[in-house]
Parts: sequence; C-alpha cells; structure tokens
Amino acid sequence: MRRIPSTPRPGWKPLVESQGLLYATWEEDDGTEVPYWHEEAYYELTLDEVDRLEDVTEELHAMSVAAARHVIRHGDLTAFGLPEEARDYLRVTLDEEHPSIYGRFDLAWGGDGREAKLLEYNADTPTALIEASLVQWYWLRDRFPERDQWNSLHERLVRAWGRIRPYLRSETMHFAHVEGTEDEEEWLTTAYLRDTATEAGLTTIGLEVAEIGWDAERLRFVDLDERGIDTMFMLYPWEDMLAEPFGKHLVGHPRSCLFVEPAWKAILSNKALLAVLWELYPDHPNLLPAYLDSPRDMRSYVAKPLHGREGDAIRIVTPAGEHVQPAEAYGDEGWCYQEYVPLPDFDGNKPVLGTWVVDGKSAGLGIRESSGPVTDTYARFLPHVIDGPAPDTDTRLAWLDED
Repeated sequence: MRRIPSTPRPGWKPLVESQGLLYATWEEDDGTEVPYWHEEAYYELTLDEVDRLEDVTEELHAMSVAAARHVIRHGDLTAFGLPEEARDYLRVTLDEEHPSIYGRFDLAWGGDGREAKLLEYNADTPTALIEASLVQWYWLRDRFPERDQWNSLHERLVRAWGRIRPYLRSETMHFAHVEGTEDEEEWLTTAYLRDTATEAGLTTIGLEVAEIGWDAERLRFVDLDERGIDTMFMLYPWEDMLAEPFGKHLVGHPRSCLFVEPAWKAILSNKALLAVLWELYPDHPNLLPAYLDSPRDMRSYVAKPLHGREGDAIRIVTPAGEHVQPAEAYGDEGWCYQEYVPLPDFDGNKPVLGTWVVDGKSAGLGIRESSGPVTDTYARFLPHVIDGPAPDTDTRLAWLDED
C-alpha cells in the first residue's frame, strides 16, 4: 500500500458535485475553503492486499453478527446504553432475519505486513457512501482507465435490493432522513440508496423522519398522505429511536413495520461491540483488547463513547500524555476502552480504511485520512487504485436523473 501524489483534475469540484458529492468542501471559521474530496494524492493497493482485506471484512462481519446474537440473548443491553425493554423487539428483528443492506468497518492498516485492526463497525447509519461508490469510480475512469479499483458497491446495492424484494411487506418502500438541506450528507446518502432501490424495481417514497406519523387505530406508521408504511429505510440511529416516543411504538408493536436497517444492528454500531468481540474471540489477530468497565492494565488506550460518531469525545491515553477530542453530544451513555494502536503514517497523513459490506459480503473500500490521531469531521477522502484490468463500462450516474 502506497500514498502517491497526484495532480487534481481541472474543474474537479463542479465535476464531483455533478456526481452527487455536494459536500466536496467545507469552510474554516475564516471562510477558507478546504477540500473534503481530496485528489492531490491517491492510495495504491496490490491485489493480494485487497484479497486479504476482503477476507478480513467478511470474517469480522460474521463474528459481529454472532456477537449480536449473544448480546440479545444473554447480554446486558443497558451496558450498550440501550433500554432493556427493547430486547424482545431486537430479538424479533434478528430471529426473523429482517433484511440488512449495508455497513462499513473502520480498520487501521497500512499494508506493512501487520494485521488489520478493527476500530469500529458503522453498521446502522454509515455514510461516506457516495464518494466510495460513485465519485472515486469516475475519478478512476478519468485518471487511470487502464487500472482497477476495489469497488462493486453500486452493483451490489442494486442486487441486494432485488434479492430482498420478495421478503418486503409491499412493493412500496419509504426512505426517511433527518430534516436538512439537500446538500447534506444524510439527505444525499438516503437519496442515493433510494435510487439504487428504484433501479432494482421497487416503488419508493421519500420523506423526513419528522413527517412520520403513528395511527393509533390501525397501530401502524403513516406518511403525510396517511398511507400505511409497511417497509422503511431510515437513516437515523437506532439508539436514539429506541429512546424516543417513536421507538416505543415499535417495542409495543414489533411487527408494525419492517425497517432497513433492522433494529438488531444497534448492537453492531455500538462501541460496546468491541468489548464483546474481544470476550468472544480473545487474541483474534484483527481485534484489539477492549473492555467496558475500565482500561484495566492497558498502558495505551482509547476511551470511546458508546454512541459516538466522527471522533466526538474520544480520549487517547498513552505514557506520553493524552489527546482529547472536543465533546459535543456523547459520553453519558457509557464508554468502551480499547487498546490504542497508532494509525499508519504516510508523511504525516494518517488513513483509516473503510471496508464496506453489502448484503453480508465485502463490496469495496473508501479511505479517509487525517493529520491528527483521530479521524473526525475534518478528515478528507482520497481515492484508490489496485493492480488489475480496466473496469467495464457502467451506468452509475443514472441515479442523478430527476423523475
């Protein structure tokens, strides 16, 4: 694995925006525009490295699903910051195999001969999808048409919707996101996933989470037109939903609506999963020691809030001192203490590998890097290439067409 300097394409910003990445830059307090999509460099991996990462990703996914079964049947949900009364609902969604579409592992690995280490599993509301699936693919076609990329995300998403289609409760599926502007990541991620479902033949309806209602007589969720919602994708954290009045309806009526992603993935997206995995698979080469009660005897560790996102409130403790990320909204729900492993360092650039899972299978790679020890909201996304034949022509930009 290498980081290689590169010259950005002329007019790269409007180009990637036309491909759906409307958050390609962000502004500092002084108004300076900083690229989030960063093509001044790219990463190169070998086929052997990609094969190894594919195997690791699928093994970690299988282990994580087994860990979720263990927690839901025998574990303490309050240790995950989840309400105990939600256990039966989580069990229903897991035992009845409510469909799951996608997730993203974050791995520390630099291709240096060491084993990749699991940092977390973004299994409930993962973003950075458009840049991983579409934008870096078209960068590859422009810059290196003779090269390949670990990226079958779009095709696998369409195929996954098609596979689960017979198991959905109707041919119409609602796609909900948190209220926001149309250039925000959550809205765009939901819109992209909705379009892959439409491509698979589903009829889709978009709405905001705040527009979802509950019909007390029919005991079901409804949209603004009072249509019953049978199946819904919702980009909203399950740990928040289960703590709100909205979620109470699901606990009381667990089969009122089929959700994608299902509620049992609240276990996988929780940092407490790291401690359960270490308990079930001690000394596994792709895991780091992790505990919920304290750091125990670890001299270097990371304290992670159980529901934290984007590096919020993370504290790194080493014999040399501490690094503390600003705390915005997390920490009261509890902490996981994981052994600290420094991220790979490529001349001051520290990447995290986001390896994607679609329908239970590894599907691609997105790389974010930072200048500091924590991958946070200021991280940048870099494309990658691998050795291999030129990719076939596809139609990934079809999702941008308006009806």
